Amino acid sequence: MADKRESSKAIGVFDSGIGGLTVVREIIRRLPDEDIVYLGDTARLPYGTKSPGVVRGFARENLHFLKSRDVKMIVVACNTASSVALPELADNEEIPVIGVIEPGAKAAVEETRTGRIGVIGTTATIRSGSYEKAIRRLKGNVEVWSHACPLFVPLVEEGWIDDEVTYLAAKRYLEGLPSFGADVLVLGCTHYPLIKHVIARAVGEDVRLVDSATETSIEVEKVLEANGLKNRKNTQGKIDVYVTDVSYGFREMGERFLGKEISTFIKIDLVEVSE
Repeated sequence: MADKRESSKAIGVFDSGIGGLTVVREIIRRLPDEDIVYLGDTARLPYGTKSPGVVRGFARENLHFLKSRDVKMIVVACNTASSVALPELADNEEIPVIGVIEPGAKAAVEETRTGRIGVIGTTATIRSGSYEKAIRRLKGNVEVWSHACPLFVPLVEEGWIDDEVTYLAAKRYLEGLPSFGADVLVLGCTHYPLIKHVIARAVGEDVRLVDSATETSIEVEKVLEANGLKNRKNTQGKIDVYVTDVSYGFREMGERFLGKEISTFIKIDLVEVSE
């Protein structure tokens, strides 16, 4: 059982950009007492078009930075990093490290009625087959349709949340889904919930959209409870955000999405931190 000092530490969360705030929002809803330290690696996004080795290197640097902030656990709120780097990260750390793929797969299996599940994500996530493997571990007789949507991340980071261009991209990417007959579509990137309404418009009301944020927040609570790390201070937690490049509108969009003020917003250099 951890002592009170350990439980009062923040939860560390990282992603390639603003998308991981979808996970932060759900953690805040479930665990309002917890402080969050968020790292958006905006200088090097998107991760999804890069090689697994490069992404693993980025993930290690992100984890090192969050550990330097003395966090009590780390959430890899990036599907690409979760798919190619999570086992290596989790196996070599004393503090808990969790990703977003297993929670998302669990939600999809619970939601489907037809046994046909669609998955969209970055090129790296789809090529890794991580969602398909996780889904089939949970339920072996399902069929999975997977498709990469590499333009979604830059469109979200550009702030084109309601733009017709984003809708047209969604229609093009998802044109094969109706013939497959999926009743569930996994949003396999934490950026994608920010354009959930656009994706829903493209696929129609008969397809349920699943993102891993809610299930991940449930897993975070379970891990904190199991390790005696849950904060019980009964005061509103704060959010400190660090970015590797100050992208236009990040703070404003983030605060609007979270529905609360970001306590600290600082640009950092990961190379300097790692030295």
